[in-house]
Amino acid sequence: MPAFPSVFVSHGAPTLTMERTSAARAFLATLGTRLGRPSAVLAVSAHWNTRQPAVSGAVAPETVHDFHGFPEELYRLRYPASGAPALADRVAALTGAVIDPTQGLDHGAWVPLMLMYPEADIPVAQFAVQPRRSAADHIALGRQLESLRREGVLVLGSGGAVHNLREFVHGNGGTARWATGFADWLDAALTAGDTDAVADWLTSSADARHAHPTDEHFLPLPVALGAAGEGARAERLHAGFEHGSLGMQAYAFSNAADGA
Repeated sequence: MPAFPSVFVSHGAPTLTMERTSAARAFLATLGTRLGRPSAVLAVSAHWNTRQPAVSGAVAPETVHDFHGFPEELYRLRYPASGAPALADRVAALTGAVIDPTQGLDHGAWVPLMLMYPEADIPVAQFAVQPRRSAADHIALGRQLESLRREGVLVLGSGGAVHNLREFVHGNGGTARWATGFADWLDAALTAGDTDAVADWLTSSADARHAHPTDEHFLPLPVALGAAGEGARAERLHAGFEHGSLGMQAYAFSNAADGA
């Protein structure tokens, strides 16, 4: 069986599912068809932060509305995918992650999945990031997950290529140089296969801390990159900005051993 690529997507604001004019929404609505149907999804969400690796083992994960002040219709949305306890067991065995039997799907998981696989008929387990650990640690964690891709599992990192809510602008105005500068740096590093630059992102890019005042929205990307293994190659799937400070880039990662 050819391996599934690992994928990183930028999930944007919680309202992305309702933003009918959003290019990122349109992209995500076609991505599931483009990728095909995985046996299960391991969603690596920027919005589940832990000190140690953790994976959700819930049988029927709740749709978690982990945000405030949005339109009421957003809180009525549900993504009723079944959980993936067997996948959680595999992840725990591979990484030493603690299994949380109650963790639901936060919007870092269900927003992109609702667009990618709207029928919610693929089992989903969620995987946490550890903001106190480095990008290099997350690449290493991802590499421990590489075998899952050959079992038909989609390792889906969900964060933001650029994520600075302090400079959020309602609507789509201009994009600042620091935002495009970081996105250009990231694209160059990934397409060149420069894993070391990604691991050392805070010093490799002069715009890194402006693009990410905190680390959690970047860290799903090195997990997805690591899950492609040594010699990972990146394919950019989508690019663009929304609300001035949200970079919506998406990438698929694979390597030469994956097969056709």
